[in-house]
Amino acid sequence: MQENEAIYPSLKGRSVFVTGGASGIGAEIVRAFARQGATVGFVDMDSAAGAAMLSEIGEGHAFAACDLRDIEALKSAFATLAAEIGPAEVLVNNAARDDRHDWREVTAEYWDDRSNTNLRHMFFAIQAVAPAMIEAGRGSIINMGSNSWWEAGGGFPAYATAKAAVHGLTRTMARDLGRHRIRVNTVVPGWVMTERQKELWATPEALEKQRQRQCLPDLIAPHYLARMVLFLASDDAAMCTANNYMVEAGSI
Repeated sequence: MQENEAIYPSLKGRSVFVTGGASGIGAEIVRAFARQGATVGFVDMDSAAGAAMLSEIGEGHAFAACDLRDIEALKSAFATLAAEIGPAEVLVNNAARDDRHDWREVTAEYWDDRSNTNLRHMFFAIQAVAPAMIEAGRGSIINMGSNSWWEAGGGFPAYATAKAAVHGLTRTMARDLGRHRIRVNTVVPGWVMTERQKELWATPEALEKQRQRQCLPDLIAPHYLARMVLFLASDDAAMCTANNYMVEAGSI
C-alpha cells in the first residue's frame, strides 16, 4: 500500500478494466487496484511497457495491446480481457495524449485523430462493458477528464475540446445507465507530474507558475488521481454519479 492509502473491502476480487494502463496516471491506477486485491485487466498501445507492468503487479491480472483509435481492436482487446479475468465490473477510461499544437496548423485529419485519441474510444469502451454490468445490476465507469478547458488553457485546442466533451459523455451515460445501478463519473486532474510531463514541459519556470495557480503548494503526483478513482470505483461511492471530481489542488 501507498502510505495512508485507504483500503476498500468492496474492491477485493472486483474485475477492473483500465485503458492506457502501462504508463503515467494509468499505470498508477493499475497498481492501486492491484494493491486493493482487485483483478486488473488493462490495455495500452505500448506492448513492452504493458508486459513490464503486468510482470510488476504479478499473476492473476491481464494485459492486451491495442491502439484505441481502432475501435474493432479495442473491442477485441476487451473480449480478451473478459475471457481472462471476467467481465468488467469497473471501467476506467484513462487513455489520452495532451500533445501541444498551434491552432493555425491544425488540419481536419489531425483534429479527427485527436478526437479519436482522447474521446471516441471512451464511448465505445463503455458500449463494450455496459451489457455485462447491466446483467450484473451494478458497475462503476470512471472517465478521465482534464481541467485544461476549465482553466481556459491554450496550446492544444483539439485536446481541450475533446476533454470538455468527456463531461457531456459522463452526464448522458449516467442517465442512460443509472437505472441499472451503473454509476458514471469524471475525475478531473490538474497538472499531474508524470514522467512524460517532467520530460517535456515541467521547466522550473512552468512549475513555479503552476504553484501560483494552485491553492495548495504541492505539485500533483499520479497516486492522488488513483486514490480518487479507487473511491469512485468502490461501494463507498454508491450514491455518486454524473459528476466531476476535481483533483487539481484548487487550480484556477
